[in-house]
Amino acid sequence: MSQTLVAYFSASGVTEGVAKTLAEAIGADLHEIKPETPYSNADLNWNDPTSRSSVEMKDKTFRPGIANQVEDMEAYDKIFVGFPIWWYVAPTIINTFLEQYDLSGKKVIPFATSGSSGMGNTNRELEDSCKGADLCEGKRFASNASAAELKKWADKF
Repeated sequence: MSQTLVAYFSASGVTEGVAKTLAEAIGADLHEIKPETPYSNADLNWNDPTSRSSVEMKDKTFRPGIANQVEDMEAYDKIFVGFPIWWYVAPTIINTFLEQYDLSGKKVIPFATSGSSGMGNTNRELEDSCKGADLCEGKRFASNASAAELKKWADKF
């Protein structure tokens, strides 16, 4: 088993592609963060203030349920966590994911996909969910990020 994990949440498949490329490029294990209730296209409509994602992102204490868990999380010392940028931060399901584990002594490295937004306040929003961990500065990648680009970045950690 690798000591590095790439965990990701992907609402539309874009982040999944980058996560798979990253995991393969660095020889890491891969884990998809699956919501208990999958997101529909209507749920993801950020132009609709009553859509599920809009409602969740307005309430920073909201924690969407997760349908699966990482087996043997204690075996990993480095965890890359991928997600799409929603409202300039990570979706709150990422907080749910991080808060269900003891991350003491682990390195948590966020990465994101977005059409145009940067990482925004992502680290500040994730900090309390990573108690005891070294939360590293994350990076946004284009959907077509190459294995070489991802590996070069990941090797810094």
